[in-house]
Amino acid sequence: MNSRTLWLLGAGLLALAGAVFAAGTQGLAEVNLAGINPNPVHLMRPPVAPLSAMALLGKDIFYDASLSSSGSLSCASCHSPDHAYGPPNDGPVMLGGADLLRQGARAVPSLTYLERQPNFSIGPDKGDDDNIVDLAQMAALGQQAVRTTKTAGGTGASANIVPQGGLFWDGRADTLQDQALFPLLDPNEMDGGSAEIVADKLRRAPYAQRFVELFGAGVLRNQRLLIAEAMFAVARYQVEEPSFHPYTSKYDYWLEGKVRLSESELRGLQLFNDPDKANCAGCHTSAPTRDGLPPIFTDHQYEALGAPRNAALAGNRDPNYFDLGVCGPHRADIAEQTQYCGMFLTPTLRNTATRRAFFHNSVFTTLEQVLDFYNFRDTNPEKVFPHAADGTVQKYNDLPQNYHTNVDVTDPPFDRHPGDKPAMTEQDEADVIAFLKTLTDGYKVEN
Repeated sequence: MNSRTLWLLGAGLLALAGAVFAAGTQGLAEVNLAGINPNPVHLMRPPVAPLSAMALLGKDIFYDASLSSSGSLSCASCHSPDHAYGPPNDGPVMLGGADLLRQGARAVPSLTYLERQPNFSIGPDKGDDDNIVDLAQMAALGQQAVRTTKTAGGTGASANIVPQGGLFWDGRADTLQDQALFPLLDPNEMDGGSAEIVADKLRRAPYAQRFVELFGAGVLRNQRLLIAEAMFAVARYQVEEPSFHPYTSKYDYWLEGKVRLSESELRGLQLFNDPDKANCAGCHTSAPTRDGLPPIFTDHQYEALGAPRNAALAGNRDPNYFDLGVCGPHRADIAEQTQYCGMFLTPTLRNTATRRAFFHNSVFTTLEQVLDFYNFRDTNPEKVFPHAADGTVQKYNDLPQNYHTNVDVTDPPFDRHPGDKPAMTEQDEADVIAFLKTLTDGYKVEN
């Protein structure tokens, strides 16, 4: 049994006494006064151990640009370790293909914090009720008191049935092994060509002998097995390499009582969790689990938010083209379930302050723009959506009209109407952003 398995078992079996948040206004007042968590927890992080032979092979493959048609693009090119395994550029998408001029279809997601991502499914909204600390314990941190239930289709007919889990923006892969294969063969990304071409490159790679050492000589003759084992090795690298899930943000250390939050960061945390304000925690869970696992800042579910269309994407030059998320065009198995069209995976917000492209279509380039969208989408849509020639606001202009009912108009702050007071002030937005910056890994704790 490897150290990773032991960690997961230990996290599931260990009831940590330090993971209890004390309730009551006194504890919250102490936080407000001093900026330190008066009820620290002990977080269970993955163990740090030498990489296995399999993971070391995966590391070589992860950084191998020769597997691409251009010879210049590796997994690490788009998932840069210096950018929280997200995109290193400032553009809306990464460029790939044989000449590195073809646009990727969507914003490059981070590969961090995927080790606890469940498989894709459509089923009852379980929220995090079995994982997060109880509601009384959450009160001390100003955590939201009640989780709101997402509606599917906007009609309430399937209010408790939601898509959840999976990898990519549309959940089309269940394992890191499968996830690694898609960009390798995508003509807009690494453009590896056929399976035959990729297998031949693996046979001639400097690390080819290590396949033989791990799987026997026959692996090089079996094309399908060779590629499968190569992708599995990449997955093992992502699971075992600590930098994919370090949990070293200021917020992690604050949860443990090791650092103080500034007044702005603390206000931002409370707004983040306030169901009547930003309500970010309604989808981006901010509390540790009962077992002391650090929060991942996603509920693994899907939402249709109705973000504006991004004119910078080449595919959007066709007015009849729409990216419908779980309904396609990159997956077709549930396209007939149109109540989910326009839904995209809720990403982790860890390291979000290091990004320059937000939402699946990269329509926003700053956190300020993202907060404005949440704040004004329904009260002042003219501030976040384009205008037609006649001056009318083109709300939800990146979604066909017949799917507009799928957009979430129930969960705050999206429950407001034109002319209503926005959920947040300008200072509120600045405070939420200050808190989001505490989610960046690599924070140094002063001794």
